[in-house]
Amino acid sequence: MSVEAEMDTGATFRFTSPNTLKPFLVMILFGGDPHGDFTPIIRAVKIYAPKAVILLGDFSLEKPLEQELSVILDKTEIWFIPGNHDGDQDRWYDRLFKSRLSDRNLHGRVVEIDGKRVAGLGGVFRDKIWMPPTPPKFRSQKELLSNCHKKDRWRNGIPRKHHVSIFWKDYVALWGKRADILVTHEAPSSHRYGFRAIDELAQALRVKTILHGHHHQEYSRKICGGRIVVHGVGKAGVSDEQGKVLIAGKPDEQRQIRWYS
Repeated sequence: MSVEAEMDTGATFRFTSPNTLKPFLVMILFGGDPHGDFTPIIRAVKIYAPKAVILLGDFSLEKPLEQELSVILDKTEIWFIPGNHDGDQDRWYDRLFKSRLSDRNLHGRVVEIDGKRVAGLGGVFRDKIWMPPTPPKFRSQKELLSNCHKKDRWRNGIPRKHHVSIFWKDYVALWGKRADILVTHEAPSSHRYGFRAIDELAQALRVKTILHGHHHQEYSRKICGGRIVVHGVGKAGVSDEQGKVLIAGKPDEQRQIRWYS
């Protein structure tokens, strides 16, 4: 059953009544790219009382992450992966990567969350670094830095945007691990603009489920011969592990077509 609610801000959105869900379905919630709107994930935590939430990147933070989510810090665990836009501005970068929640970044590691092993791969593939299926041009940040002209460096390191680029070194480091769920910003092959490299990583990790953001679309589809189910999460939307949309994502005027094939 869907219920329509109005927030103090006057915003109205549709969510699934918790009375229609079994308790185990909402132990971990997954938040789509907020792009500055944290009202839905805050509302979802208050309604469903999950053990943890995982945000899928592109925050557009106007203040540090722990301040944006201050009203739910004592109600649930907060985890995240970065998106490509988190490297667009110095302030957005600092408010995420220098926040008091920076240690909750799942990128490049596997963490047990509410009894589930969750692997994270944040950021995006870029031609300058690595665009599968072509071989990587730079396998690591260190390799890029050694080829980076001083005028192109940011804070004496690699360009800011490449802090949210996917490097082969981070990707391949996950291959020897095991997980139940893989969260990514990029999409696997279930989406028209997804990557089989994500499929291959998921198979190496032996996950059963992938949840991703980036494309702002809610859908579910099986890949790898039906062994892995993929759920896309909408822009500022909230879904559970089974892909059930608990709070629908916001319309995206620039992405009206169905991008997954």
